[in-house]
Amino acid sequence: MTMQGAPQVVIVMGSASDLDALREAVKVLDELAVPSEVRVLSAHRTPDEAAAFFRAARGRGVKVIIAAAGGAAHLAGAAAAHTTLPVIGVPVAIGGLGGLDALLATVQMPAGVPVATVAIGGAHNAALLAVEILALSDEALVAKLEQRRVALRDRVLASDAGLAEQLRK
Repeated sequence: MTMQGAPQVVIVMGSASDLDALREAVKVLDELAVPSEVRVLSAHRTPDEAAAFFRAARGRGVKVIIAAAGGAAHLAGAAAAHTTLPVIGVPVAIGGLGGLDALLATVQMPAGVPVATVAIGGAHNAALLAVEILALSDEALVAKLEQRRVALRDRVLASDAGLAEQLRK
């Protein structure tokens, strides 16, 4: 799954089973016309390939990495260890802990190797954060983000107005 053009954002998951948890990120990036690429690379099962991919990302024009994994969730940390690009970790809920293990593994990075972390299953916000990072140097993206915020506000206000009408009936 790749948009045309060199990807600015790469979404990497530790297992293909994580794809459902990341569909929202792909959707957001597609809606905002941000070129992206989706890959499966494991910090544990393909460590050499993952390291090489993360090391080469900047040279390919990638500007932000979104890394999602469940369980031990070392993928975002592995990415951050091999690049100075911004890395956004998405903890994925698997197993009996509901993603808490993945959240803690993603957020508890040592000093000097930062990973921005969103909520468990927070792929939507991860994509928006990636776009906000890109928008630091892209006014067209700023405008798109502002339009999304206005639309979000309008939906909430419409919901509020609708609720008031329902209570009066």
